[in-house]
Amino acid sequence: MKILDWYILKRYLLTFLMMILLFIPIGITVHLAEKIGKILEREAPFGEVMLYLLDFTIYFAHLLFPLFLFLSVIWFTSKLANNTEIVAFLSSGVSFSRFLRPYLIGATIVAIISIILGLYLAPNASKGFNDFKYKYLSGKKNTANQKLFKQINDNEIIYVSSFDAVRGQGLNFSLEHFENDKLSYKISSNSIRFVEEDSTYQLRNYFKRTITDNGDLLERERKKDTIFGFDLEDLVPDDYIAETLNYVALKRFITREEKRGSSNIGRYKLELYRKWSLPVSVFILTIIAVAVSSIKRRGGMGVNLAFGITIAMIFVFFDKVFGTMAAQSDFSPLIAVWFPNVIFGILAVILLYNAKR
Repeated sequence: MKILDWYILKRYLLTFLMMILLFIPIGITVHLAEKIGKILEREAPFGEVMLYLLDFTIYFAHLLFPLFLFLSVIWFTSKLANNTEIVAFLSSGVSFSRFLRPYLIGATIVAIISIILGLYLAPNASKGFNDFKYKYLSGKKNTANQKLFKQINDNEIIYVSSFDAVRGQGLNFSLEHFENDKLSYKISSNSIRFVEEDSTYQLRNYFKRTITDNGDLLERERKKDTIFGFDLEDLVPDDYIAETLNYVALKRFITREEKRGSSNIGRYKLELYRKWSLPVSVFILTIIAVAVSSIKRRGGMGVNLAFGITIAMIFVFFDKVFGTMAAQSDFSPLIAVWFPNVIFGILAVILLYNAKR
């Protein structure tokens, strides 16, 4: 790799790192200032708070990864343009495509990091982040999920009035089993708790009613340990379950939910496709940033930054609007995730063509 490549690649990665180190402490400070009252009120242990902030850092960084990169590329490329360094590079016989190469190498490095974060680290961080939020930061009425009514297979339907994701405990549980479209038996209890040590469920005030041709059979127990054909994930709040699973687990989860006819498939697939669309957006935004900021403008760096922030806001707008459509309607999650990349990919090609001229 030549001196030019090393020079630009180092500036690329160092500026990106500095942008993250600049914004993440600000994000942590603002978030902590907002939540510190509830953390002190609930007497959250110091160790758990530190882990929560670490999870928040990973969660926050992964969420805004492309935007941090976009602004950092505009920043240091604008400085190169204002110092007429880009003019010197191109005047020495270096083509614009050759000048772009170290940027693409840097984008590849950042995309690989983004893939690792999205497939493995971010889901774990999201789980810790949401568990802490449900345990210490949500109000008492919000520590548990809303009523859950779900068909888990062709013959069984489960219900819980609320579920605590942290404790693995639900209230007012019932399971209905059908044979040939007729109710065969129903199990109900005041509470259900998952016992992790032996992978069983513990029911309090257990009651089972079995329907037979000769009458109903009733069974009661104050406490009963048993095994069911569903997983703990089936009782976890639907609003964040997808983002807490790694790629392999999420694919299995989606396959299982499709067989059950879940109404939240769009939301789950949205999270799955984003794990790959985010790294691609790194390349697209890098090309747009270079094309926009490589030209020396009369307004200087401020004009480039203003234009860059505008593009970033439009990108986020597209992503949120189409993501919401896919999560709450029959709109294709695949189109919702990739449409912003396609639109901005076309914009990147147009801007790059004009920049070369």
